[in-house]
Amino acid sequence: MKRKKTSTILILCIMSMVTLPMDAKSPQGQRRGKVSKKEQYADSIPTPTLSEVAYGSHERHVLDFWKAKSDKPTPLVFVIHGGGWSGGSKERLSRFVDAPALLKAGISVVAINYRYIHNAQGLKPPVKAPLFDAARALQFVRSKAAEWNIDKTHIAAAGSSAGACTSLWLLYHDDLAESESDDPIARESTRLYCAAVNNAQTTADPKQMKEWTPNSKYGGHAFGMKSFDQFLAERESILPWIQEYSPYLLASSDDPPVYLHYKGPPKTYPNPPQFSLPWEREVILI
Repeated sequence: MKRKKTSTILILCIMSMVTLPMDAKSPQGQRRGKVSKKEQYADSIPTPTLSEVAYGSHERHVLDFWKAKSDKPTPLVFVIHGGGWSGGSKERLSRFVDAPALLKAGISVVAINYRYIHNAQGLKPPVKAPLFDAARALQFVRSKAAEWNIDKTHIAAAGSSAGACTSLWLLYHDDLAESESDDPIARESTRLYCAAVNNAQTTADPKQMKEWTPNSKYGGHAFGMKSFDQFLAERESILPWIQEYSPYLLASSDDPPVYLHYKGPPKTYPNPPQFSLPWEREVILI
């Protein structure tokens, strides 16, 4: 029964993600741009049930919630926007999932904002800000389960690019719940039921990136590096960070199911190895 329900939620999330209209997808060259204050949801997105709900103290610690109509607690898709952890916003929801389709299927939706890397305020590594913000937002949503009619045991993550990497990090990381905390939100789980993501960065290890895609040049900014060359040269000194923040290195056989979708392979790749790679067009693990 559990496997069947997992598959149903994941399939609905996949369908909402891969059937998006072309004009809803992120235009090339805009994925890492800064967000305009005038950015709004696409016309296809219904008005949120709740808007700009604060889950923390920073101005970007806000989320929007769409409540699916149901007499019983609903599953929820937790959407994390892309933008290289340096841009983007929850208002780009239609580029990541088909929210109306999810709501029609009886699945509630949350879209979050989070601190960009340049908002890390001294956190080391800087990527800790967006990742732990997402974890806190997830805990906050779970704390609202009774009030928002959510089944907190059936929450799936979705997103693209950096938002997809964050989703995978949540999926594979050990539970960050603090059972003895005086903060009831901190006591909530950060574990996911499943995830369906687009164009995810699956590793934070520059050596692994170069082995997989020799033309790699992305990711150093997550650890405060000014260039990929510096990232690679100083890899040994940040191995504990790489282990902590690399989804690939956190994954284990007992983790929840995931669906990975990619538009195509990288432009440069010499000899394809005999195992599934993170850029394969479609990979489903159930």
